[in-house]
Amino acid sequence: MSSPIPTHHRALVLKDVGSPLHLSTLPTPHATHGSAIVRIEAASVLSYHGEIYSGVRAYHFPTPLVGGFSAIGRIASIGPDATALSPGQLVYVDCTIRARDDPDTQFLSAIHDSGAPGSVKLMRDVWRDGNFAEYANVPLENCIKLNEGRLCGDLGYEVQDLMHVDFLLTAYGGLRDIRLEAGETVVVCPATGNFGGAGVQVAVSMGARVIAMGRNMTELRRLKDFVRAGSPGAEIETVGITGDEKADTEALSAFGTIDAVLDFTPPQGIKSTHLRSATSMLRRNGRVSMMGFSESPVAPWAMVSKSIRLQGKLMYEREDMVQFFKMLEAGRFAVGKQFVDTKAFELGDWKAAFDTAAEHTGIGRHVVLKP
Repeated sequence: MSSPIPTHHRALVLKDVGSPLHLSTLPTPHATHGSAIVRIEAASVLSYHGEIYSGVRAYHFPTPLVGGFSAIGRIASIGPDATALSPGQLVYVDCTIRARDDPDTQFLSAIHDSGAPGSVKLMRDVWRDGNFAEYANVPLENCIKLNEGRLCGDLGYEVQDLMHVDFLLTAYGGLRDIRLEAGETVVVCPATGNFGGAGVQVAVSMGARVIAMGRNMTELRRLKDFVRAGSPGAEIETVGITGDEKADTEALSAFGTIDAVLDFTPPQGIKSTHLRSATSMLRRNGRVSMMGFSESPVAPWAMVSKSIRLQGKLMYEREDMVQFFKMLEAGRFAVGKQFVDTKAFELGDWKAAFDTAAEHTGIGRHVVLKP
């Protein structure tokens, strides 16, 4: 059963880039055609959320706005055109918003307007606010129904732990885009951050053999132990990134045929050569999902001579989300601390949440705000 919707609610408002977030009381929005009002139960905090709102990352978005990313909550009310959603349902609220008349126009809610005229307009005028709030107005199509009985009942997931799927979904979008298959070998690089670690978790759950690359050898050892604890039969290897392209390539050669690469290189690592090392070891017709940033991702002759397919990918598609939750409901992932170690904070403790998120990184680690 749904509860009455209050006339006002609390939300974290960013008035200007570089200013602190303010816990404010705002009028609660009303559902209209194409929208739903969701009572937020948990909202993800990125490791670099503080850098985004402080201006360090120079992401472009309108202000003032309610901060946020993806979230999980319950439908509080729905627009008159809703046909599958109903009040009280537990839903995943996707942060990737697309124009209904042009699916190529997209942006990340409360994160980045992408810079294209259409997405700038859509974020500024319609879907400006994120999910760091007690209630959020979101597009109907961004609400993915969750099988609460299966996920939280049979399998025993906590709602705050289910928020880890926002990292897992991103990795799944890249891996599904290059059609990773069970039994194949995939390099995930770098694998020591939240998205890279999620890539390892997803690839293992898809039945692949994983080679995880990273500079932090301590974190790589933790990653390997984490995977084996949650998936005892998983094939997981690690390779240190040295910064020496030839040495890294030789290290990868010890593991035989490599079918695919999933890359999450952050902007500050754009000149790193580790991706060239990984792509150089791909078999003929190997595939690369580039979800990060690399100035020189592949040696030209390797790409041409081995017919390597290099494919960029932003986030995931709606069909990917639906298919991923089927995997989750099928029990393909671990539960509890072997799935994720979640640190939860109230809205008023957003600064501590941001600081914790910057440090609590890597495979199986997540931070959420709970309104």
